[in-house]
Formats: sequence, structure tokens, C-alpha cells
Amino acid sequence: MGQLQSQMSARDTEMVPRVLVQAMFALMTGALLLVGFAVLTDRPHVGVPRLAPVEAESRVYLEGSRQGNVTVRDGAGTVIARSEADRNGFIGVIWRVLARERMKRGIADGAPVRVLRRTNGTIAILDTATDWSVELVGYGEDNVAAFARLVD
Repeated sequence: MGQLQSQMSARDTEMVPRVLVQAMFALMTGALLLVGFAVLTDRPHVGVPRLAPVEAESRVYLEGSRQGNVTVRDGAGTVIARSEADRNGFIGVIWRVLARERMKRGIADGAPVRVLRRTNGTIAILDTATDWSVELVGYGEDNVAAFARLVD
């Protein structure tokens, strides 16, 4: 039994080499120092893409139900989209995020949401009631198209 215990003890100490653990902590410390330096010296953000100018805009109202279905209305109250139709499920996802942001800030649901088409072709959603926004880049073609149709 003594030999087996010594083999197991040796194996357990070698699973993560000490040098690797030290390198990990050195990397974490270096990252913390770099971020701390950037914050303390108030360095400007670099590598952040500039927002393209707005080409087209529409203001819409998102109305959700307990079942999770969301109705999109224009300023006149006309229904222009529903989350359960035509691959518009992403509208429901955005509505849930908006509802959560408004609830956190104590803002009543019902304020309009701005849907923007930028000159570079991207779509953005802005909630002026909470200052929440999202640029729809990398969310999938169908998800972006659900909101792009609201601007057209």
C-alpha cells in the first residue's frame, strides 16, 4: 500500500505544474495592472468602432403578453409585426430585455423604441426611456431581418 500511496501522491502534485500556476497568476496580475493604469490615467478607448450616421429610423411600440408573444405597433397604433410570425421570435427576446431594463429603473412600459438603419447597413435598437441600446451585429440574419423590416 505504501508504494501505491506514494505514486498517487506524486501523480497528484504533477497534475498542474507549479510553473503553469505561477504563469497564470502573473498573467492575471499583468492584466489587472494594465486595466488599472488605463483607468487611472483616463486613457481613451481604442479599437471601438465609430457609429455610422443614421440613414432611416422608425419609432415602434412593443407590447408583450404573459404568453411571451409580442406585438409591434407603429405610431398610429397599426400592428406591423408579431413575434410569433415570420421568424420574428427575436423581437420577443429584445422585448424581454427592454422590459427588464425598464423594470430595473421603474419606468412604465409603453414608451416607443427607436429602430435605426445606419449608413453602413447595420440595424440598431435604442430605448430613449432607459438609454439602453444594442447594435444588431452578429445576431444572425433572421434576427436582424426581423427588425430591419420595421425600418423599411
